Amino acid sequence: MRKKISTTIYVTPEQADKLKLLHERTKVPVAVYIREGIDLVLRHYAHLLPGQLALVETQAETPRPGEVNASASAAEPPPSAAAAGGKK
Repeated sequence: MRKKISTTIYVTPEQADKLKLLHERTKVPVAVYIREGIDLVLRHYAHLLPGQLALVETQAETPRPGEVNASASAAEPPPSAAAAGGKK
């Protein structure tokens, strides 16, 4: 069994009642259901989490360092002289 860390969560009274009833009927601890729910949410939003980098990158996936600066400057206008000098 993996080590677990303690945390505090707040649930609504309705959620607590349903979890308690589920526990009474299944004898599965409420904490197990909460961890399963967290796993479901993490899988649902996995596309927003950082993933493992590929061992072989293609040019389409990752621009070269010179291309990063060129694309950034094309997308954003250069700062004004006042902003660059820190004076108005």
